[in-house]
Amino acid sequence: MLWCAWMAANLCMWMNDVAAAWLMLSLSDKPVMVALVQAAATLPVFLLGAPSGALADILDRRRYFIATQVWVACVAAVLCLVALFGQLTPTLLLLLTFANGIGLAMRWPVFSALLPELVPREELGRAMALNGVAMNGARVIGPMIAGAVIAAGGTAFVFLLNAVLSVLVAVALLRWRRERKASALPAERFFGAMRVGFQYVRQSPEMHAVLLRAATFFMFSVASIALLPLVAKQLPGGNARTYTLMLATIGVGAILAAALLPRLRQHFGRSEMVNYGSLANALVTLLLAFAPNIGVAMVALLLAGLSWLATANSLSISVQMVLPDWVRARGMSVYQMAVMGGTAAGAALWGQVATLADTRTSLAVSALCAMLALVVLCRVRIESAGARDLTPNQFWSEPELAMPLAPRQGPIMTQIEYCIDVARVEEFMQLMQESRRMRLRNGALSWELFQDAAAPSRFIEYFVDGSWVEHLRQHERVTAHDRAIWEQKLGFHLGDSAPKISHHIARRVKRS
Repeated sequence: MLWCAWMAANLCMWMNDVAAAWLMLSLSDKPVMVALVQAAATLPVFLLGAPSGALADILDRRRYFIATQVWVACVAAVLCLVALFGQLTPTLLLLLTFANGIGLAMRWPVFSALLPELVPREELGRAMALNGVAMNGARVIGPMIAGAVIAAGGTAFVFLLNAVLSVLVAVALLRWRRERKASALPAERFFGAMRVGFQYVRQSPEMHAVLLRAATFFMFSVASIALLPLVAKQLPGGNARTYTLMLATIGVGAILAAALLPRLRQHFGRSEMVNYGSLANALVTLLLAFAPNIGVAMVALLLAGLSWLATANSLSISVQMVLPDWVRARGMSVYQMAVMGGTAAGAALWGQVATLADTRTSLAVSALCAMLALVVLCRVRIESAGARDLTPNQFWSEPELAMPLAPRQGPIMTQIEYCIDVARVEEFMQLMQESRRMRLRNGALSWELFQDAAAPSRFIEYFVDGSWVEHLRQHERVTAHDRAIWEQKLGFHLGDSAPKISHHIARRVKRS
């Protein structure tokens, strides 16, 4: 059911993009305006990625998904009415495309977070490839439907069809009885959830590598999509049907890639898939730039779909593997921001280059820049993403306190005292670097390590949480990897008793 909902949601997206891009050609003859349609559709995903991820992690994900479909339906209905009454202008079209993009921005993180709830970790790659089939099947079918509807009745009826499909998806999701994971703790607060999401990404070197590769790949690969209406129009015999057929060809290539991915993964790691996919995409963009006819352009776009899905799937799997469930939507939203930020920036950039020069030059320059970026980044590996065992492992019990603490009372400082062999201090310091990342990833406001100047073997680790309930969340968020770090720290500790752990609550002192 969820796969069919995702298929229908992507049908709406592709039909909207086709209708909006072709409609802009009738409203403005400036290449930059055509490219800005793609930018307007993807920019909300960049701007709203963090809020949407936070909401998807703290609200009921099913209901949140339904709300996004209702939003898309309302925007499509407005687009339909404005187009029917002939009141659409280039600026208004961009604004409404931006509003539709808000629905995409809110929907993508929650869907990405729902998927691992239904699919075992070892099947995640294949499940994501299947979702790629849904997305790119929609890329094939959506433009064809949009082209037929535009030819038969006009773009307004494409928007009407989008509204109807979005409502049907919302109704289907209402029938799903999702089991929520119960927590004894109150829900996170919105801005606190956003902070923790960004903090988790900041403290994850694996995420840094994936985000860098994703942003650069999509910035350069978007040129062929953003300028495709102009390519279609300039080819001999090019028209609206040519454009929709070209979009569908990209989708066919992506579906072929989904079928080939299991075999490709037997021979190449994720980093190699990204490197070879990026190189292939750059080469086919060059081929598209100098394509003399529709046939050659179709071959280029078929290969573009193959390389695009192989690269995007490898990047997406790497992100999913490095995110525990409690922060999954927030982490995926940051990934989405990198992807769509690169896409929006690339669409605007290559549209401006096409305006100053021409479409062919813009495509060629984007391909050459992609090759240069690959030379610089080819050593940035994403295989390490997923190396940590993120299985929940709540081995910490709730601390015993001599005084009651309210959930929102704080800040709370936790202090852990170790006795370390002075000869092993450097090894211990390396381990504590990972301990620092662990504490901050799980939401701590700050972390420090102190060595006793009078007794060099005595070390004190402390970290601060915003409140008592935020400290208890640290207990819920512990993974098998975190437990392994704790056990390694115990291996350094001397003495028969465990390290002394104490909790301190901040007290306000009145100023005189």
